[in-house]
Amino acid sequence: MTVETVKEHFYLSLKNEFDTETIDLLFRIYQEDRLACSPRSNEAKVDLSMDDLTTDLEALREGKPIQQVVGKAFFYNDSFLVNEHTLIPRPETEELIALIESDYPNSTPKQIIDLGTGTGCIPITLAKQFPASRVSALDISEEALEIARANARNLNVSITFIQQSLLEDIRLSESYDLIVSNPPYIRDLEKLAMDSTVLDYEPHLALFVDDQDPLIFYRRICEFAQIHLTKDGRVYCEINQYLGPETKALFALYFKEVDLFKDISGNDRIVRGKGLRFKV
Repeated sequence: MTVETVKEHFYLSLKNEFDTETIDLLFRIYQEDRLACSPRSNEAKVDLSMDDLTTDLEALREGKPIQQVVGKAFFYNDSFLVNEHTLIPRPETEELIALIESDYPNSTPKQIIDLGTGTGCIPITLAKQFPASRVSALDISEEALEIARANARNLNVSITFIQQSLLEDIRLSESYDLIVSNPPYIRDLEKLAMDSTVLDYEPHLALFVDDQDPLIFYRRICEFAQIHLTKDGRVYCEINQYLGPETKALFALYFKEVDLFKDISGNDRIVRGKGLRFKV
């Protein structure tokens, strides 16, 4: 079939679930990432069966994210494989990368580790930005690490992947100049305000924390830094926008200098810690 035929089925099938603007966006992503065609190639023939198209459209009608339907998402100008075991990379995390880049304009952190890596988008992007750095990434999920390894191969970077829970006692042989993390931080009480697409299709293990201890992962990151952060090293974390002051106060127990940064929408989004108060 041609791209134009796929487009006709797309709009006909989704018109009751989405407005035209949303369908335009979904089809543009589908055309580029699933059909591997440019926006102007409507007459081109594509290797896509009607059964596969029907399956994809049914998934979209049920609320499955387009990134999972096409199997990839863009992050910092690169394409990353995604599936149901990984979070879909968000624009807010791109802001985390941009802050780190701006903090190292003329220097390179020798050792970098990402705690809770998911797709691997953070360490892979940093490895490309700092090609002389040795980069590691940790995650509890072997399924997520499989995707992260594939992304590292596809983007031609070398990453050391470690399967371990951030909540366990992590003792590695290395020290790190840069520790970065986008850990689970959404409280259970916030689920009611969330889109069902996220709740139904993205891994809860990577999203949610108990209401009684919502900063548990940040405490563990700080404890990890006490052991593994170099003297002049830095820690960067994406945070829950509703817990900015609380997260900053926690970091202040461990670091002499703590900064809180807002995202492009004006929400508290990133915390940075420098200068450990004491090392273990």
